[in-house]
Parts: sequence; C-alpha cells; structure tokens
Amino acid sequence: MTSKKTVSNPQSNTYLIIVMGVAGSGKSTLASALADIYGYEYLDGDDFHSDESRALMTQGIPLTDEHRAPWVAAIKAHLQNNAKQQTHTILAFSGLKQKHRDILRSAGLRTLVLYLNGNKETIQGRINNRKDHFMAPALLDSQFASMEDPLNETDVHLIEIWPTLDQVTQAASKLIDAHLLAL
Repeated sequence: MTSKKTVSNPQSNTYLIIVMGVAGSGKSTLASALADIYGYEYLDGDDFHSDESRALMTQGIPLTDEHRAPWVAAIKAHLQNNAKQQTHTILAFSGLKQKHRDILRSAGLRTLVLYLNGNKETIQGRINNRKDHFMAPALLDSQFASMEDPLNETDVHLIEIWPTLDQVTQAASKLIDAHLLAL
C-alpha cells in the first residue's frame, strides 16, 4: 500500500526543495533552473564538502559515513539559519542515505524532495561528458550501490531524467506547485 505523497514539516512557513539523485542525474542543473523560476536561494550540496572529501572523490575513493557526517551537518546548519531568516531554498543534494535525508528534514523547513531517476548508461554518459567537476567518473557505481531507495518516504516525488531539461523542469514545477505551495 502506497501512502499519499506530501511534504515534511507542513507547519513551516519556509520552504525547502531538495533535488536528489546520484552524481550526473542533473541535480545542480534542475535545482538552479528551479531557483531561477521561484526566486529561491540555490544551494549545491557539493559546496559544503570538506577539502579532504573533495580530494578523496577526485581520486575515485567513495566517501564513508564519517566523511559525510560533517557535510550533512553543515548543510543542516545553513538550512536552520534560512528557516530563521525565512529564506526559501532549493538544494542539489545526492541524498544517498535516508539518515542524511532525515537530518535535513529535521532542520524544520517545509520540505519537498524531488528524486531524479535514470538508468546507469544515461547517467554515465553525462558524467563522462562533464568538465571541471571534482568527482571521478568511476564513482558512479558506488553512488548507485549507496542509494537507499527513497520512494517509500512520503515527501519524495519521482522525476525521470530522460526527457528534455524543459520537460523535467515542468514536471518538477507541477510537483512543487501541487504539493509544496498549495498547502
């Protein structure tokens, strides 16, 4: 039985849209486009990684939960400050682990999660064509292996990545308008 999809923290007046998925799924591209549409602050989760974590990923070494803990904590602290300032936010965030998604939900913002889903071949092609990104393309397998299925979480909404960016953006906007802004 599937529960009705909704948002986390519906009592909050400050909105958080998390665009999640494995590396190369289009999180930053979609989150940036949505931030422009809605006029929200755009955050890229990658900007919160430590120099050590970036160096590991550049070398093709997957991050451990010990590496990820301060990263997620720094993002949560920023989001809590945004809640105090009533700054709506769109965050590009891998969200591979449910416990990390839960930590961000605990920041207290009205949260909607858009899960970008695509097959490995499509995403690997995107990663192979990226320029100036610190993550080694070889890490995609570890990203898929680490992804804990989020679809049983009530605030997570699936978006397929194979359509054009305009179509993906329209699908995301419809979900945002219906589930986040309609409350």
